[in-house]
Amino acid sequence: MEKKLAAVLQQLPQAVVTGTVENQVITDLTIDSRTAGPGSLFICLKGVHTNGHAYIGKAAAQGAAAILVEEDVPTVPGVVLIRVKDTTAAMTALAPWFYDYPAEKMRVIGVTGTNGKTTTTTILRNLLTRCGHKVGLIGTISIMIGEESEVSHNTTPDVVDLQRTLYRMEQAGCDYVVMEVSSHALALNRVAGIEYDTAVLTNITQDHLDFHKTMENYREAKALLFTRLHLGKKPGKTAIFNSDDPSSPLIMNRVKTKILTYGKGPENAVYPLSFHVGARHMELNLQTPAGEMDLQLHITGEFNVYNVMAAVCAALAEGLSREEVIQGLDQFGGVPGRFQLIDAGQDATVVVDYAHTPDGLENVLHTARQITQGKLWVVFGCGGDRDAKKRPIMGKLALDLADQIVVTTDNPRSEDPEAIIRDIEAGMQGAAPGKEIHKITDRKDAIEFAVGHAQKGDVVLIAGKGHENYQILKDRTIHFDDGEVVRDFVQKGKLHD
Repeated sequence: MEKKLAAVLQQLPQAVVTGTVENQVITDLTIDSRTAGPGSLFICLKGVHTNGHAYIGKAAAQGAAAILVEEDVPTVPGVVLIRVKDTTAAMTALAPWFYDYPAEKMRVIGVTGTNGKTTTTTILRNLLTRCGHKVGLIGTISIMIGEESEVSHNTTPDVVDLQRTLYRMEQAGCDYVVMEVSSHALALNRVAGIEYDTAVLTNITQDHLDFHKTMENYREAKALLFTRLHLGKKPGKTAIFNSDDPSSPLIMNRVKTKILTYGKGPENAVYPLSFHVGARHMELNLQTPAGEMDLQLHITGEFNVYNVMAAVCAALAEGLSREEVIQGLDQFGGVPGRFQLIDAGQDATVVVDYAHTPDGLENVLHTARQITQGKLWVVFGCGGDRDAKKRPIMGKLALDLADQIVVTTDNPRSEDPEAIIRDIEAGMQGAAPGKEIHKITDRKDAIEFAVGHAQKGDVVLIAGKGHENYQILKDRTIHFDDGEVVRDFVQKGKLHD
């Protein structure tokens, strides 16, 4: 992709330009000076922790052709300076245009909600792929272009990375994009220039209040995906809501497109006639607009009933047949780190799950209880530099729903791990007889303690990190994989006699 600098400047009519524009070509946009190179337009953003204007020299040294600024900075020999009032606003307008509005050339399904986004989007990708579509996936775990996968660093990337990724997908021949849409992305307009075809709400429960401050703000950020859905030129748009979530009616009455709902009751387009949850599978019979669907699923848990219903609604909205949906769901094998069974030959059942919110932890503990014959263990912590209000709530949930509670670290980041644990313990007062609370700060030690002491018939739920293979500490990020810790421990023969 390349654009003449003169054409770029036409998109920024209020800009003040210093330097020679004639014959200059821009080959890339970047907000990271480390990725700047010959032909790059480096965009200086002012963030909470860093200011891009401090890295102008580095970007120029690496060959950047032009720099977009909002501060008064010295000129740089051989580099065009473009000064605007607000570089974030300029970037938001510029990025979709620079990459030729790739989302307009593909069907785009956006899934938002506190929990369930990754499973729902992964199901949809599999269904669409099985039907012959080439699908791009953007989510928490990975970015996929067809069958090619790369690591994802944000649930929804910044607007430049996102538009570049969509462009790559369109150039690779993708006709569908399925993407997780975070509340941050909606509030910060990272999804600018994307016209969605189908939008899905899984649920809205407490999370990210460090950023949004109130649940109302959090809900209103999510609502933007639906209240803007009718805008644009694409036909056949559908908004899909979980009718059992109290936020749904507060958003639905502002939607100007077709609506499909799913939930427990028969008033919904998709609802369960029956379901049976097992340790490793689930039988689910759904009523849908396309007729009954009798499903044999390789995922389990009542929360996954909702994820499946959300995906079925979206698949039907996009024109998939009843048979295509049934066949695809019967062969869906689950998502790494989402109620993932770890079998290394240990006596107890061990489950790794990404649950890191009160609602997510409650859901997986209820599901784990359904498959527990002995005691239910939970190993969990809470992330640092994130919503601290949920810590005592999660502590109380763990105490109420599990038998053996092991409180440990998650990703402490810049916070003191002991302080985070104290916040969790504030919600764990008055343990009932027979329940035990263990505080083990080191996460590896905590996991090994639980797995080593759990007996046959027990279930050990390791919550909070799921698919993550790292741990973010105050001064560094280390390799850390919950499932790997379990396998290594069992294979080394350190199980408790």
